[in-house]
Amino acid sequence: MTDPVDNESSEANSPATPKSTNAVLDRYFKIRERGTTVAREVRGGFVTFFTMAYIVVLTPIIIGGVPGEPMNADALGNVLPMLQVSAVVALVAGVMSILFGLVANYPFGIAAGLGISSLLAVTIAPQMSWPAAMGLVVVNGIIIVILGFTGVRTAVFNAVPPELKSAIAAGIGAFIAFIGLINAGFVTRPEAAGAPPVQLGNDGSIATVPTLIFVIGVLLMGVLVVRKIPGGLLLGIIVMTIVSIIVESILHLGRAADGDGGWAMNVPKMPDGVGGLPDLSLVGKVDVFGAFTGEFPNVSVLIACVFVFTLLLSNFFDAMGTMTGLGKEGGLTDKDGNLPDIGKALVVEGTGAIVGGAASASSNTVLVESSSGIAEGARTGLANVVTGVLFLAAMFFTPLYSVIPMEAVAPALVVVGALMMGQVRDIDFSRFEFALPAFLTIVAMPFTYSIANGIGVGFISWAVMAVARGDRKSMHPLLFVVAALFIVYFARGPISNLIG
Repeated sequence: MTDPVDNESSEANSPATPKSTNAVLDRYFKIRERGTTVAREVRGGFVTFFTMAYIVVLTPIIIGGVPGEPMNADALGNVLPMLQVSAVVALVAGVMSILFGLVANYPFGIAAGLGISSLLAVTIAPQMSWPAAMGLVVVNGIIIVILGFTGVRTAVFNAVPPELKSAIAAGIGAFIAFIGLINAGFVTRPEAAGAPPVQLGNDGSIATVPTLIFVIGVLLMGVLVVRKIPGGLLLGIIVMTIVSIIVESILHLGRAADGDGGWAMNVPKMPDGVGGLPDLSLVGKVDVFGAFTGEFPNVSVLIACVFVFTLLLSNFFDAMGTMTGLGKEGGLTDKDGNLPDIGKALVVEGTGAIVGGAASASSNTVLVESSSGIAEGARTGLANVVTGVLFLAAMFFTPLYSVIPMEAVAPALVVVGALMMGQVRDIDFSRFEFALPAFLTIVAMPFTYSIANGIGVGFISWAVMAVARGDRKSMHPLLFVVAALFIVYFARGPISNLIG
């Protein structure tokens, strides 16, 4: 892997560095063993938080609502209040990120997954109550933890061929870059009839100041990485945030939702206040068995099981793919692309679904935005502890982190995506039986906006290619099982209709 902060390599790669590292931290997190420093870990934790912090704002928009309004209401007409959702999302992200860092010792930040949050809001909650929907998330998490304890998740993780692991890492790079381009308004969906699915900016041009700031941010961070400036991504985020605050104070652009030309989400202006006590009243408002009682007319036990299956596959393989990509990008994997002690990491990650559901914060999982912290030099769980502490602080100081606009952090995602695409060098594209599954994995993730979909397409095509070349014995039997499960997963809509 190419480390964008290699100008510190003489310090980080020396077996005796760093002399000033606290002995307890060094021993617990294996800081010197992984060739890093406390400063790098802290800096990486900050960068990961900045690139993940939008989750605390976006998740309430996806699953929260305003009482009396139909948006995101459940079958009973009830909503999850947005301010309360924001508080529990920050709480669970903080607790789970710290726990993951302490137990798994990897710099993989954990927070509410947008994919499952969208699935809950659009498909599941409208057919039952929100407590029952979150109960399904808890059931899904319990199953994932059991699969982690029994070693099933680890076996599947280790059975993936190295070429497919490299494709997953590269696909995640393309995916997070696409997220950055979308969130910054560089890529938009045109409204005109007959227009292409996506376009550049507004009407094919960069017509807004926030998007221009994003473009400048990408170039600035690219230059900082090329020049090997320590903390280049963090420095870029800070600089572009300051620029954004100045621009907003002059032009008063406001949010894009309130008119053309505004900021995608957070408006970069200094807040009136600095915080207050969070409302955590949603914690514990969950009905684990509610979806299975027959209380809701449109939800039979079989339909509830289909929902759990959908959540399970999405959670299972989103996390597996993300950890694969992050591990390879951080140089934390072995020669076969496997993460040491992955079993502990998978169990803790599965616990995120249980805790997230129990707090009505949606299923929490490892987020791809953690790659930004890894690109900044993070290699241990200490970075995760820093990220988690910042999320806990965010519960009390929401106005402060809301100063940072999406256009200032999205460039980091694009730069990191470019770094992760380097994993394609480990794929032999001269062999089409490798090239096709790898290519489909890479392009399906951004095109379908889902890591799990990309993995599923890759598994299915890999199995078909293995059979076609008469090489079934070289393919782990688990991959055929997973490929069959993904076929069912992709056909879940017709299957749901068939069973009523």
